[in-house]
Amino acid sequence: MAPSPRAAEWAAAWGKDPRVVEVVLRESRRIVRMERGILIAETLHGFICANAGVDASNVDRGAVTVLPRDPDGSAARIRARIGRPDIGVIVSDTFGRPWREGVLNVALGVAGLRPLLDYRGCRDVYGRELTSTVIAVADELASAAELVMRKTARLPVAIVRGAGEWLGEGSGAELVRAAGQDLFR
Repeated sequence: MAPSPRAAEWAAAWGKDPRVVEVVLRESRRIVRMERGILIAETLHGFICANAGVDASNVDRGAVTVLPRDPDGSAARIRARIGRPDIGVIVSDTFGRPWREGVLNVALGVAGLRPLLDYRGCRDVYGRELTSTVIAVADELASAAELVMRKTARLPVAIVRGAGEWLGEGSGAELVRAAGQDLFR
């Protein structure tokens, strides 16, 4: 694919491969920020991340990977292939976080798992009602799995035991905050 003038210009300014920049632009619904050689994009799925999830690590030189078109569908297909209703599946990727150093894995697609644990309406140990705490269970499980899979170990799968209480219907799409609820868009 031939890079667009926008991709070529950005790549030249920051020493990037214009073909990769073009893939990032095509995988983006919109560019959130382009600064200091970093592209922060909203993907076609609604994820906000660096390079729209386009990644050149752990693939042959000259190749890149893109996020699955339908992460929840990918998780559902993997779960169906496993053929066990007592197993949930998370498709994850590594994301950075604003205001924090380090990256962690987050859930992109989910099948057979309730991805959120909502504590709103519950009371804390001092009797105060919780009004905003919703735990991203699927993200926490994805991050725990990464510690076993390791970015450089060529291990694409991890089994997390003890998470059966979160089995159920759910999707990774539930983890994407609606634009109207996002204070930063």
